[in-house]
Amino acid sequence: MSVAAKDYYGILGVPRDATADDIKRAYRKLARQYHPDVNPDPAAAERFKDINAAYEVLSDDHKRQIVDLGGDPLSPGAGGMGGPGGAGGPFVGFQDIMDAFFGGATTRGPRSRTRAGADAILRLDLDLVETAFGVEAPITVDTAVLCTTCSGAGTAPGTHPETCMTCGGRGEVQSVQRTFLGQVVSSRPCGTCAGFGTTIPHPCATCGGDGRVRTRRSLTVKIPAGVEDGMRIRLAGQGEVGPGGGPSGDLYVEIHERAHDVYARKADDLHCKVTVPMTAAALGTRLTIKTLDSEEQLEVKAGTQPGSTLRIRGKGVPHLRGSGRGDLYVHLDVRTPTKLDASQEQMLREFARMRGEEVAELSKQGGFFSRMRDAFNGH
Repeated sequence: MSVAAKDYYGILGVPRDATADDIKRAYRKLARQYHPDVNPDPAAAERFKDINAAYEVLSDDHKRQIVDLGGDPLSPGAGGMGGPGGAGGPFVGFQDIMDAFFGGATTRGPRSRTRAGADAILRLDLDLVETAFGVEAPITVDTAVLCTTCSGAGTAPGTHPETCMTCGGRGEVQSVQRTFLGQVVSSRPCGTCAGFGTTIPHPCATCGGDGRVRTRRSLTVKIPAGVEDGMRIRLAGQGEVGPGGGPSGDLYVEIHERAHDVYARKADDLHCKVTVPMTAAALGTRLTIKTLDSEEQLEVKAGTQPGSTLRIRGKGVPHLRGSGRGDLYVHLDVRTPTKLDASQEQMLREFARMRGEEVAELSKQGGFFSRMRDAFNGH
C-alpha cells in the first residue's frame, strides 16, 4: 500500500509556480511563528518539522522536480534520504533558520579598547547680578584625564598589547551544540581578553591599563547675560576622557541662582515690594529705587491705593537671546499707622470730619454700623 506524497507546497502555503525567493520568504515567516524557541506548544514543534522538511525539498531543484512529478523525495526508498535528519545529514537550510531569528550570521570581532568618555555635570551657584549681566566664573572639576605615562595605550613603557592566545585575536569564542535541528554554533565574548582580542601583560603602573587617571582641573566658564536658574552651559570636550584614551565627553555646568534679598525674578522681569506711609500715598511722593545697576526716581501720584504696582521699563534682566531687558515692577505696600497719640488721633478725626467721613464707633448707639443694621432690617 503506497503512502501519498506530502503536499510540501501546501505546508509552506505557496503556489506550485512559486519562485525560490517566494519559498524562502514563506519559510522564514512560518519559522518565526512555529520555531520551538518562540512557540513552546508541542504541536508547534511537529508543525515546524514539517515546515523545515518542506523548505528542504522545495529549495533543492532536484527534490522539487521529484515532487512536481508526484513523488516524495523524503519517503523511505526515495534516494536513500530517510527523512529529515536521517542518513542524509543535518537539515538543509539550517542557516536560513538562523537568518530568520538573528538577522543573519554576523561576526562581532574584537572590541576596541578606545571608547568615548562620559559626560560630566557640575553645579554652579550664582547671584542674581551674575546671572543677569554674565560673569566669568572659575570652576574646579574632578574628572578622568589622559594618562601621560602611556598616552592612553594602557601599557607599560616599551611594551605593547599581545594577541589573545585563547581566541586568537577574534575577541570571541565559539561553542557547538547538537540539537534536533542539527549543530548550533554560538559565540560569546572571550573570557581571557574580555572581548578585546588582545591582552596587556604589562599594564601601565600609573593608570593600571585604563589609559586614563582621575585628577582635579581648574577651568573658567563664561556665563552669558540673562541665564536662568536650572539652565545648563555646555563645554564641549571638557568631560571625562574615554577608556584607552578615547575622545572626551562634554561638561555641563548647571546654573543655580541664589535668592536675592530684595528682588524676585520671573523670567526676565524683576519684582520688589516698597512700603510707603499712608500719608505719602495720599499726598504723593517721589521714591528712589536702587535697581541692579543704577538708581531710578519713581513718582507715586497722590491718591495711590494699597496694592498698586508701578513699572520701570528696561530695568529687569537682559534677554538671553536678543537685545533689550525685562522690566522692574514695584509693588506698593501702603502702611496704615497702628499707634496714634491723642493729638494725632484728634487730627485724624478732624480730617475725617472735614471730608464728611464719619468714624465708626462700636460703643455708640446710632453710629455707622447701627445705620447699616437698620438699612438691612428695613427701618
